[in-house]
Amino acid sequence: MEENEKLNAEVIAVLPNKVKISVDDLENFQLAEEKLKVGSYLRIADNDNAVLIAIIENFNIEVGVNQSGEANRKYILEANPLGIIRNGRFERGGDTIAIPPKKVEPAKKEEIQKIFEESLEDEKKFSFSTLSTDRTISVPVDGDKFFNKHIAIVGSTGSGKSHSVAKILQKAISSKKGTYQGLNNSHIVVFDIHSEYHTAFPNANFIDISNLVLPYWLLNSDELQELFIDTEANDHRQRNVLKEAIVNNRKKHFNGDSALKEKIHFDSPLFFDVDEILMYIKNRNNEKKDKNNNIPYKTADGETHNYDTKKAECLFEEEVEYTGSSASGTNNGSLINFIDRLENKINDKRLEFLFGEASKKISFEETLHELLGYQEEAKSNITILDLSGVPFDVLSITVSLISRILFEFGYYYKRMRAENSTGEGEVINDVPILLVYEEAHKYVPNNDMAKYRASRESIERIAKEGRKYGISLMLASQRPSEISETIFSQCNNFLSLRLTNPADQNYVKRLLPDTLGNIVDKMPVLRAGECLLIGDAVILPSIVQVEECDLKPSSTDIPYLQLWKEEWHSLDVEAIKKTWKR
Repeated sequence: MEENEKLNAEVIAVLPNKVKISVDDLENFQLAEEKLKVGSYLRIADNDNAVLIAIIENFNIEVGVNQSGEANRKYILEANPLGIIRNGRFERGGDTIAIPPKKVEPAKKEEIQKIFEESLEDEKKFSFSTLSTDRTISVPVDGDKFFNKHIAIVGSTGSGKSHSVAKILQKAISSKKGTYQGLNNSHIVVFDIHSEYHTAFPNANFIDISNLVLPYWLLNSDELQELFIDTEANDHRQRNVLKEAIVNNRKKHFNGDSALKEKIHFDSPLFFDVDEILMYIKNRNNEKKDKNNNIPYKTADGETHNYDTKKAECLFEEEVEYTGSSASGTNNGSLINFIDRLENKINDKRLEFLFGEASKKISFEETLHELLGYQEEAKSNITILDLSGVPFDVLSITVSLISRILFEFGYYYKRMRAENSTGEGEVINDVPILLVYEEAHKYVPNNDMAKYRASRESIERIAKEGRKYGISLMLASQRPSEISETIFSQCNNFLSLRLTNPADQNYVKRLLPDTLGNIVDKMPVLRAGECLLIGDAVILPSIVQVEECDLKPSSTDIPYLQLWKEEWHSLDVEAIKKTWKR
């Protein structure tokens, strides 16, 4: 019997977004190399000039009686039309197919390949996954649209989220145009909150708490207030004194033009000495008035001065003696809690990366080289920021500062290139950067708590404006429903791995830009590494299998039972204590 004679199916209904097909004998309705299942592809056509491709969504069994009175069963397949292969090319949509189409067959492998592998120009293809129903068929995305339009990767613990992130990044840093030697021009910064990615990128520019140096003087006014002031107390006196101290100290250390000096403000990215700020605030806390309502004080050299916000440099340098007698109307004693908080932050050994001597000396240029992997001795495509050692109470501010520095780099780099442009058609930023936020719900949650305000504002700004300046985002999270919706809704490409929490499933479904029938309902039953790939960069929403990593991140689950079965392990508590106190 010929193969075509085995195919015993007919279209029984054509709906706007669905085709129903009746099959007499399901065993014979198949090609030799593939058993049909939900997710398999069908071809529906009267001729080969225009072939409608559809994907099986579900099937039902109808039991009936034939003309001889014998029981028989028919299989009703429901399939979603994907598009038409016309003149050898795939076109999304199926509104021009003749009605009713008669001939139904399982799609040939070469036709499925046309959909995915031949839908993009070779230079734009970026591939990191294969079709879940046929691992021999690659599913490329448009690389420009994929990285230019923010990416969200979501999945429950154990679904393969970290491996998917690592595979995409490994492919990005290995992609080359031509046969040149050395690094390509990719620039990626990974905010690694669980210390997972160093094993996947052993040659990366690796920064952890032991070698991280950030200039505290680049913190903006919101970040400084969040760090030093109890924001819940809403103390305007503390805010005013902090602002006054920092502005005056920036001016004290500024060596430039006097006209520019007068324009220095709270957010100016200029150096100030945090120890001098502490001395200033301690002095202001002790101030008293005399009978003329002045605030006189005596310095160590015996000279008497009257407090003036514009001439208060002595207050930065030494502890002064106030000669007044009245505390009325002054800060006297009201800044104690503020001083304690400031002192604790500055002297906290865990915050050495932010307030140590190296933070005072590092320049803006050195900071950019450090973050972007541009050190002369060790250039790298990927910078891994291991934030596992950063205290949680300053995690938001740390992420905010780094994100803002990189965003402003993109802004000013674009501006510089525009000013030096020689003609039309020039790329506005030839050093585009991808920022990867692992466990993004930890520092950009979907709530308005003050302690997350700094990181939310920085990352939301990147989500809304970053693409204009060559800064794009990749958000990875196991709890998408807890991520700021402002940020999540700006993502145009999604990899949704297995999600078991109903709140997360509904949140993702609501924000997905493009769906295909009930394909999103498969999120709870996807296998490890299997994901729903949807977005502007994808020819069709598809269930794909992400390829194995070249080197894997260290996110393997701990084998509790196997370890518990072993003989008792001893602990060196003294060594742990030393590490703890570092």
